[in-house]
Amino acid sequence: MSNRSRILAAAALGAALATGAFAQVTPAAGYTPPNDNPSFKVGATIFADYTYQDSPETKDADGNTINPSSFNVSRAYINFLGTLNHLVSFRITPDITRESGSGSSLNGSYTFRLKYAFGQLNLDDWTTHGSWLRFGLQQTPWIDYAEGIYRYRFQGPTFVDREGLLASSDLGFSGHYNFAGNYGDIHAGVYNGEGYNHPEANNEKSFQVRATLRPLPLGGAMKGLRISGYADIDHYVESGKKQRYLGQVSYESPWVNAAVEYVDVKDRTSVTKTEIDGRGYSVWATPKFGGGWEALLRHDDFKPNSDASLKRKRDIAGIAYWFPHMSGVQTALLADYDSTKQSGVTPAPPKTTLYGIKMLVNF
Repeated sequence: MSNRSRILAAAALGAALATGAFAQVTPAAGYTPPNDNPSFKVGATIFADYTYQDSPETKDADGNTINPSSFNVSRAYINFLGTLNHLVSFRITPDITRESGSGSSLNGSYTFRLKYAFGQLNLDDWTTHGSWLRFGLQQTPWIDYAEGIYRYRFQGPTFVDREGLLASSDLGFSGHYNFAGNYGDIHAGVYNGEGYNHPEANNEKSFQVRATLRPLPLGGAMKGLRISGYADIDHYVESGKKQRYLGQVSYESPWVNAAVEYVDVKDRTSVTKTEIDGRGYSVWATPKFGGGWEALLRHDDFKPNSDASLKRKRDIAGIAYWFPHMSGVQTALLADYDSTKQSGVTPAPPKTTLYGIKMLVNF
């Protein structure tokens, strides 16, 4: 897709989402006007853990064989959320990261960086509730949606995030539309394509779109069934593809959340290099036992290059307790096992096996 096509697609998206603006209905008698008083709130998200590496073993400075272990904070958000009126809202979220630059005086320290900073125009007055337009540093269409079903991001990233295939946040312009009757939604936008932690590297832009269908939204055991598709169409250089395509079938209920997803990847970093095609899948389930107790079961399988033998397989299992809270607050503890095995290369990399205690605090 050319730059011109992507820009036209984005413009069409904005026009479609705002179509109802010219057909606003006169409020009926007894209509209560929306609250236009500005409001602000502060929240936080913390992921903390203790992790023990069972394999491979390493050596310390004196040459002793050891199993590394450490206490960590992998995420610490401070969320600043506000509404200026019922039409305009915003979010600013800094995030921590471990500084790893060898030449930095802060090497090894936790430093804050910007994760989200966007303004939002709510379209509830003209179209379905929950539809909007956003501009700035914001969530991309797939990972934020997937994490709403898979509640265990505090254990580790989702499949495509962990494989480095997608960024969870990026600079750009996007729009979201909820289908009437709770039949699904669509989220599409144009982004830099480098992710929130890298500057734009070229003149290419990433067009991303996710569409989700809830085929039986009116009730019953199948209300939680959703079918989703996603595409990320970008280029490293003018004729060098950077494309990701995903499909997912997910299910949510009081007894279990589960999903299976498939990803197809195309990468060509230069016209002088051969295009690489990768593919893989992930399947997971979180059975719920009642009283706040849940299990986590997940298997990932990814082949970065279909023409090569390298393959990565990952197995995750755990038991979690979700503390009872008021709406809008989440606290959980998870004891987990996380194992990654790579095959198809000589010598084969050692199997990595980790055991951990993970904590989530979110409000």
